[in-house]
Amino acid sequence: MIELAFVVCLSASPSTCEDRALQFSDVSVSACNIGAQPQLAQWVNEHPGWQIQRWTCQPIQPGRAA
Repeated sequence: MIELAFVVCLSASPSTCEDRALQFSDVSVSACNIGAQPQLAQWVNEHPGWQIQRWTCQPIQPGRAA
């Protein structure tokens, strides 16, 4: 399983940030990297007032809750 992990911050309060993640069971890390920007753009469109600060695609660690 692959995770698109990203940090979002409030536009009105840039010091207010949260960690978020989207999980994918049927893609590779490379495919996640290629498809990340449209996924992140969709997330931002659905969450007005938030901005993506950074992101990464990574395998989910075994034993970690999904």
